[in-house]
Amino acid sequence: METALVGVATGVIKPVLSKLTDMLEKECARLKSVNRNTQFLRGEMRSMSATLQIIADSEELDREVIIWRDDVRELSFDMEDCIDDIMARVDQTRESSTGLDKFFEKMNTWTKLKGQHKMANMLEELKARAIEASEKHKRYNFAPPTHHSGQSAIDPRLQALFVEEHIVRQLTRERVVGSSGQLQVVSIVGAGGLGKTTLANQVYHTIKSQFPHAAFVSISCNPDIKKILRDIAKGVGISEKTPDDDVENLIHRLREHLQDKRYFIVIDDLWDTEAWKIIRLGLVNNDHGSKIITTTRNIAVASCCCSQQGHIYEMKPLSFDDSKRLFFTRAFGSDDLCYPHLAEVSKQILEKCAGLPLAIITLSSLLADEHAEDKWNRVLAIIGSALAKDPGADKMTKILSLSYFDLPHHLRTCFLYLSLYPEDYQINKQSLINKWIAEGFIHEIQGWSKHELGETYFNDLINRSLIQPINVKYGQTKACRVHDIILDFIKCKAAQENFVTSFDDVEHRDTSGHRLVRRLSVNSLKNGKVALLISPILSHVRSLAVFGDLVQYSLRSFPALRMLDLAECSELENRHLTNIGKLFLLKYLRIGQCQITELPKEIGELRYLETLDISGTRIYKLPSTFTNLKRLVRLYAPRYSSFPYGVIGQMQNLEELEDLGVNKPMVSGVFSELEKSLQEFGQLTKLRTLGVHFHFYSLHLPKSGTQGVEGLERYVGALIASCKVHHLYFNYEYDGLWYPHPLSLEPWCSTTPCSLRKLHITHCFLDKVPKWMSELGNLRELNLCILIMKPKDVAVLGAMPTLVFLELETFYGASRRIFFIHGGFRSLKYLKLIISRCGTAVEFGARSMPKLEHLKLYLKVHKRECVNGAFDFGIQHLSALTKIDISIFGRHNFHVKKRIETAIMTLNRRPTLSFEHTYRGRSQCEHFEEFVNSYGAIYGVPTEMIRSFHAEQDKV
Repeated sequence: METALVGVATGVIKPVLSKLTDMLEKECARLKSVNRNTQFLRGEMRSMSATLQIIADSEELDREVIIWRDDVRELSFDMEDCIDDIMARVDQTRESSTGLDKFFEKMNTWTKLKGQHKMANMLEELKARAIEASEKHKRYNFAPPTHHSGQSAIDPRLQALFVEEHIVRQLTRERVVGSSGQLQVVSIVGAGGLGKTTLANQVYHTIKSQFPHAAFVSISCNPDIKKILRDIAKGVGISEKTPDDDVENLIHRLREHLQDKRYFIVIDDLWDTEAWKIIRLGLVNNDHGSKIITTTRNIAVASCCCSQQGHIYEMKPLSFDDSKRLFFTRAFGSDDLCYPHLAEVSKQILEKCAGLPLAIITLSSLLADEHAEDKWNRVLAIIGSALAKDPGADKMTKILSLSYFDLPHHLRTCFLYLSLYPEDYQINKQSLINKWIAEGFIHEIQGWSKHELGETYFNDLINRSLIQPINVKYGQTKACRVHDIILDFIKCKAAQENFVTSFDDVEHRDTSGHRLVRRLSVNSLKNGKVALLISPILSHVRSLAVFGDLVQYSLRSFPALRMLDLAECSELENRHLTNIGKLFLLKYLRIGQCQITELPKEIGELRYLETLDISGTRIYKLPSTFTNLKRLVRLYAPRYSSFPYGVIGQMQNLEELEDLGVNKPMVSGVFSELEKSLQEFGQLTKLRTLGVHFHFYSLHLPKSGTQGVEGLERYVGALIASCKVHHLYFNYEYDGLWYPHPLSLEPWCSTTPCSLRKLHITHCFLDKVPKWMSELGNLRELNLCILIMKPKDVAVLGAMPTLVFLELETFYGASRRIFFIHGGFRSLKYLKLIISRCGTAVEFGARSMPKLEHLKLYLKVHKRECVNGAFDFGIQHLSALTKIDISIFGRHNFHVKKRIETAIMTLNRRPTLSFEHTYRGRSQCEHFEEFVNSYGAIYGVPTEMIRSFHAEQDKV
């Protein structure tokens, strides 16, 4: 079967081929007309698919070829809509019929029925369009495309070599060239247009006189390795013996020539690691202090260049002041603004440029010697939507095209999809990947889930400097943002390919040639309220995302929708979800307004729904028809929502279930009911991510305080044993406070699986870290609250082989000390430690955490004795540290800060230090009895129980 993969230029041909094959294998193929037309269409589309894949890599096509490509792409979309409609009707008829005979009896008379007659006509129309496209294909001469990127007579990046000197001085403040005898490689990495070539060129001309042999070589997207090696050879003084030297001979000649020479070589604009690996073979390490500088847009390529003796220099955007100086110098010949009436608009333009030199140069060139404010306002208005269409921005467009056409086809599709979002929008990674899945952008690979593949796509776009990572937690980027200039470029590309259409462009759309709107982005955040009226041009919209407010719309207008995102649609109410059941092809639904309090019963009609995100709503109860969603894979519920017993257990395809709430009054005898309502999680054999919030209210406990806890422990152990979950999140809350009696996880030891990768148990203190945790061979991320940290707890945590991210909260350390000894935590890179009572010393022993990069400490210090003399915490032993965050709550912090700064000076990496001090009056540790009495009075908990909770710290 064909791989179902959606492409930008090819439309949905691959999914169509797959679905045509499915149709031939199913019962509906017994209808002769369906079978005949299906076989014909599959043959025609398969023959055209290969040609589309070839021309997809061409930046310039003949007009006739562009028209043919667009026609075939639109044909594939219409064909998929028709097939999906037919198959959905088949599924509905099968479910409502008593048998297949009745189904075929209905289908054989389909031409007599209005809806079925329409389908027959559509198949015939699609067949006629396929024949027409096939005939054009035979008439045109489809020559293999030429890649103009990097091969044009004048390199579009040439202008970047001559940017003003003051920027070069700004960029070369850091030392990028060392002086050791070993060969040293420096890789400059950053987005296109950030100034990598400028910096490399300036450094080259500044220091090349120190090297007897030097060369500066630029590389294209499709590198000619033989030519590159020849250029290097020529630069270092090797005379060309014969133009027929092959790559192997050139490498041998380079190595022989450079064996005893000091050289300096710049390899500009590397695109892949394979080219570097071959070039590197000719650049011998001869201990003469030679230097190599590479520039690249891809962090993975930079890492490969510097894998042995190297340093990665990550280019940063210009500061606002430097941006302003460059902008005004280019526009007016002076580094200061001489026209006060342009102050505000120039500030807004520079904010849009966000420190990107390429954008600053392009816009300042468009405004050179222009003093009229309306001209500046027009330029401001086109940034992010139409700048790439301006003839004056052609050099910028060419540079961005280099990055775009370097992407593999599947990444181009995912990248262009970002044009669906408004400027400066924070794009949630999880939501984006789920949309890619619903759109068919991610194809199956054995051993990988679609979501895991989506994460690799997302990370690849970050590594290629095409999207900006934001909200990084536990080493993973939770969201991203697209630079306005790059967004402008992909919006223009998406419009050319009829990939995504902005609502502003709908009324100007030419409907001839079947160019209907396929994906619609409605942004009323700037333009005010809009109305989506019924229109033939919108009848085949498959993706709809709304940002802002809609005055008027009807879901009946979009029968072909696969993806619907209304989370940012303000003033959305329950009534707006009327007719949601008519979207029977829908795969992704996201609703995120607090005015939404219920789902309509018609939600059960969405038989193909795979992702339902209602986390931003106040929907706390699911309709009974929810159990019809048999294909549901991902459910994101509102926090503290709870659903009746028997609903979730029927969702056998669920893989992700997050933020589901369990709200129960915690009184004697209720845990049997609780366990019954939660055991259905164990029935979900495909579940990989589970997030549950236990919220107990009306807190009335028996004096022992153990009955409910033991029931909860039994349930949690049974749940983990029955589910092969990868990510598990438990949050316990009791009237917003922590329950005084600690939980014990030791009973899990005999049945705990090894599939856990993330485990978070928050707002609930454990009595100890169970021994079985040290055997979790896949766990990378752990968040726990421990009543009192003992050496045994530290030893168990330190023995975990794959633990990378650890967050711990505790009241005290045993013997008023938490000591991290040598030999543990060998994989840990991130540690957050919260000690919520003063009096505990924290110390890191020599080589205790050899890979720790980021340390966060939260401490209570009301007097100097509270840290027991451990003012520097042994930070000097954490050699891999790059970042330290210390938060002190209390009075005395001066000595702590001073000692930490002294310890940092001993480290080679000189990590950054963030020191926060908060004083909220007298510390709680001075008023323990006040805390006990107020807690007991408000929540009805016996004060003896609370005192016993804290008593162990006094015993040790």
